[in-house]
Amino acid sequence: MILVREAIRRKKQDPVEAQGLATLNLYLGSFLILMSDAIIVTGGAGFIGSNFVLQWLRQESVRIVNLDSLTYAGNPANLLSISDHPRYEFVHGDVNDRGLVAGLFRRIQPGSIVHFAAESHVDRSILGPEEFVRTNIQGTFSLLEEAKAYWNSLPDAGKSRFRFLHVSTDEVYGSLGENDAAFCETTAYAPNSPYAASKAASDHLVRAYFHTYGLPTLTTNCSNNYGPFQFPEKLIPLMIHNALNGKPLPVYGDGKNVRDWLYVGDHCSAIRCVLHNGCPGETYNVGGHSERRNIDVVNTICAVLDELRPHSPHKPHASLITYVTDRPGHDRRYAINCSRIERELGWQPQVTFEGGIRNTVAWYLGHQDWVAGVTSGSYRDWIETQYAKRGGA
Repeated sequence: MILVREAIRRKKQDPVEAQGLATLNLYLGSFLILMSDAIIVTGGAGFIGSNFVLQWLRQESVRIVNLDSLTYAGNPANLLSISDHPRYEFVHGDVNDRGLVAGLFRRIQPGSIVHFAAESHVDRSILGPEEFVRTNIQGTFSLLEEAKAYWNSLPDAGKSRFRFLHVSTDEVYGSLGENDAAFCETTAYAPNSPYAASKAASDHLVRAYFHTYGLPTLTTNCSNNYGPFQFPEKLIPLMIHNALNGKPLPVYGDGKNVRDWLYVGDHCSAIRCVLHNGCPGETYNVGGHSERRNIDVVNTICAVLDELRPHSPHKPHASLITYVTDRPGHDRRYAINCSRIERELGWQPQVTFEGGIRNTVAWYLGHQDWVAGVTSGSYRDWIETQYAKRGGA
């Protein structure tokens, strides 16, 4: 197994040979995961985590255990459809609770860990960075320590099968100019927000635990996700929610900040691919080949809403767009070069931006009860705090 993965690394320059090796690695990696009793995910009730749990149960045969502390963005309603599934277990707890995590490892005996648990909203990190340090840095450290102790207790065969996959972000790389090359796995880290800095620190810890202790880690750095179950403080669900209610659509600055948009289902499939086939100690960038300016994203949402809600009293929804004061340290452009995961592991995004936006708008239109449940008084307080002084509340 180790020889195959080393060969893939050495044959990257030969696409034909690397593809053949990657295919073999797919079967071997899947076999290793199947030999395990379970996989543990952290933060599996959040946006990306819940989509991953649902996809895992559809596509994989191994049981999955979800450890989540259920902060404002962790919603058990995301997983109601599988609450009684025989291969799913929910554990309410914090990754910083070392005793709980150690006991969970002993009881579950997982073959893999997928670490989603994180504070992830840039604006919240600007207003209150301390929680980001606690969850993203200290939480990752705590999980690594307990994973290392568990891994060291395993026999050699168990050690060789074990994987610790850390899910991170392209924001650790900083900001790009209009004509700069896209981020790749060797791009220097240059985080510009407390959120990005906390994720960069956690990435470095994961790397260190591989190189210092031999813990078989994997890291993925993804571009901006969107899709079902995303909390309506992020750009796309916020625009959908506000437009349906005839509220201003607050766009930061001139609206020309660029992001690479990745449909959450594609991201989840990439994580599964890396978990099965990735080489320990390596990083894989995951993108959607969909660079768009923020203002263009908002206009696309408005056009889809105009079509799907032709009798809306707020049509045309683009008339609700309101430019507001830019947030501090707002990165101008992100772009992901995901050629490595495509070349070595055979993964590619399947959902176009246009198709993904249509799916997402349709999902929110069909799940207004879910939206009502998460847009509580605390959510309204947050929106007021965030946008009132910027003219977009």
